[in-house]
Amino acid sequence: MLRESSVDSPEAHALLAEYFHSRELGFAHQNVIYTITFPDPALYVPPAGVFLMVEDDEGTGVGCGGIRLIPDGPLGRRYEVKHLYLRPETRGRGWGRMLLHDLEQRARALGAAELVLDTHHSLTAAAALYAAAGFSTIEPYNDNPNATRWYAKALSTVG
Repeated sequence: MLRESSVDSPEAHALLAEYFHSRELGFAHQNVIYTITFPDPALYVPPAGVFLMVEDDEGTGVGCGGIRLIPDGPLGRRYEVKHLYLRPETRGRGWGRMLLHDLEQRARALGAAELVLDTHHSLTAAAALYAAAGFSTIEPYNDNPNATRWYAKALSTVG
């Protein structure tokens, strides 16, 4: 149900385009401009990071997400969760939790001491997912123009 993919594969690119389009629409309703930046594929190749596709029972890509190495934080080596997305019709099945958990395990295996992410306050379901996964709100660690909330989770090398 999860498989590694290049972030610039046609299937990944299509899912990311859907994700960005949905965010553009969501931001437009708030009179905010959403800045689209397709990810650099080199940042999602181990050990710099990884990008995963979520597949349905037929093997069709229905979601994606990745982690990428960013500068060390107060706890040491730090990876950032990026582009966590599931098509709307697939939500509520636990696939987002599964994807986030797998990304966390991969960050841990790559030596991460901390996993961080940024999001927008309008993404309430995402905030609930992050809280349930043990993430806590933190002060901004970047200047992402699309973000209004920042989260972190300390990782142990076991588990």
